[in-house]
Amino acid sequence: MIRRKLECMGDRGFTSTQLAARAAYLLRGNDLGTMTSAAPRLYPHMWSWDAAFVSVGLAPLSVERAVVELDTLLSAQWKNGMIPHIVFANGVDGYFPGPARWETGQLAAHAPTEPQTSGITQPPVHAIAVQRILDHSRRHGRTTRAVAEEFLDRRWENLVRWHRWLAEARDIEDNGRIALFHGWESGMDNSPRWDASYRNVVAGVMPPYVREDHAVITDASQRPTNNEYDRYIWLVEEMKHAGYDDAALATKMSFAVEDVFVSAVFAMACDVLATIGEEHSKPNSDVRELRGWAEKFRKGVIATTDQRSGAARDYDLRAGRWISTDTIAMFAPLLCGGLAREQERTLLRTFEGTRFCGHPDLRYAVPPSTSPVSRDFRPREYWRGPVWPVITWLFSWAFSRRGWAERSLNLREEGLRQASDGSFAEYYEPFTGEPLGSMQQSWTAAAVLDWLG
Repeated sequence: MIRRKLECMGDRGFTSTQLAARAAYLLRGNDLGTMTSAAPRLYPHMWSWDAAFVSVGLAPLSVERAVVELDTLLSAQWKNGMIPHIVFANGVDGYFPGPARWETGQLAAHAPTEPQTSGITQPPVHAIAVQRILDHSRRHGRTTRAVAEEFLDRRWENLVRWHRWLAEARDIEDNGRIALFHGWESGMDNSPRWDASYRNVVAGVMPPYVREDHAVITDASQRPTNNEYDRYIWLVEEMKHAGYDDAALATKMSFAVEDVFVSAVFAMACDVLATIGEEHSKPNSDVRELRGWAEKFRKGVIATTDQRSGAARDYDLRAGRWISTDTIAMFAPLLCGGLAREQERTLLRTFEGTRFCGHPDLRYAVPPSTSPVSRDFRPREYWRGPVWPVITWLFSWAFSRRGWAERSLNLREEGLRQASDGSFAEYYEPFTGEPLGSMQQSWTAAAVLDWLG
């Protein structure tokens, strides 16, 4: 049904066959050899959660190449278990802050000297990518299956260490929620979720810098402001002064929030990785630990929710207050589960209703990053309103996993309609469907390939 609708779109977009071919061509073009650039001009390096989604899109094309992608990322894992949010490609410039600004190799005891990395992390969606690689490998011959299984054997410990670091180093209140020390760690850099917390970040004297993003995206309305960037870069300076030490960050950073969306993703990822471990005879102690974390963080997410609406909230650790916003993060419980049935039904009605996917002015019935009825909504500005195809993919995948087949297919169909222009934009204007941000975005192409695969 999805493909028939796309085939009949005529001059409104590419057919499914054409779209899949263009998406595969894009990923080949962004391939740097052992890593895929997130986007060739704006994001010329490897980003952590981008790489996971890219692996999802590579898997139907080549399980072997998808394995290489995750291998490269995991080769940059810190000794404490953290997967950094950027792995820098050697000899590639054009992005700020680059490795010279982070100085992780010089200042962080756990960081590798090669490859060079940033000093923060990103949402832990990697177990999903591993599952998709294993799924696709089963559709091929023995040799391909062996590649995927050998990768799992070789990297199992890395994946468990990654989850253990999040569960121990970043659950600083021991309440089943992941603490972040930079808005970039959420993946939703300038979301209204962080407005109040950022207002308490006072940028001090620091080395001057030049933003590279404005050279690519010349429309300033699509990007965070210079004042916001000052705070972003000041937090990097705070981390450097703390030597990127986990214990020091927990007490010294001026930005510290419990991210309910990342926590839900983590709970879900722990369950996914535990299931993989059970199916592939991994140590029972690892599987038990993963199941325990899944349950603890699921409960941590549910503890944030409003009793009537089921909407989840972040928590500002420095200000000691809840953060309630009309953003995509309020639907975190729909990813990990755990809500009482009536609350879940209410939250689903909100997701599908006029505040989000069912807003009458939306071009496509997919979730905007911020509700169009919110006073914080800005339809062109990054995470303050635009639609991100990769988030549509994540909810579609999670809904399928939870047995909500029709809801999953609806998101998939609408997501493909949106992407059928073939621009593979970073994000889209929710009312007009205009592609915004960087074009040739790898994870957008990856989402399309998985949907069509």
